Amino acid sequence: MYYFIRLSVVTVISSILFIGCAAPITSGIGTSAMTQGDEFSKHLEVDNPKLAQQLKIIDVKSRKTNGLLEVNLQLNSSYKKSLKLQYHFNWFDAQGFVIESRKTPWQPVELHGFQSTSLSGLAPNEQVATFTVYVREVPEKAYRY
Repeated sequence: MYYFIRLSVVTVISSILFIGCAAPITSGIGTSAMTQGDEFSKHLEVDNPKLAQQLKIIDVKSRKTNGLLEVNLQLNSSYKKSLKLQYHFNWFDAQGFVIESRKTPWQPVELHGFQSTSLSGLAPNEQVATFTVYVREVPEKAYRY
């Protein structure tokens, strides 16, 4: 009987550990990871540390168009495989308060190995002084709950 109880406990613990390992990827949850020490890193927010190490902004250009901040940046991947990503811009006023960021839709972008791509955004109003671009990875599989 002791053997049966011990086996049952081991089976239950193993099942719990296995289920925990199969947890879905939850994009958008986690800390903002900015690992680069360069002047452009302040503009990049990434939803997981591993992805943050693979992405870097290598150039930022901005200008005012009809009073609105227009931004063009170069996002570079240091990963050897393709990355399916989504991004959106967060806009801030001169005091650092968020301006209408949730209204900015997620945009898809795919970066192939070691590729750079241009991301562009136009501020929603004239009060915008600065920005960040938030990048998240698109999970390969869709999970059901």
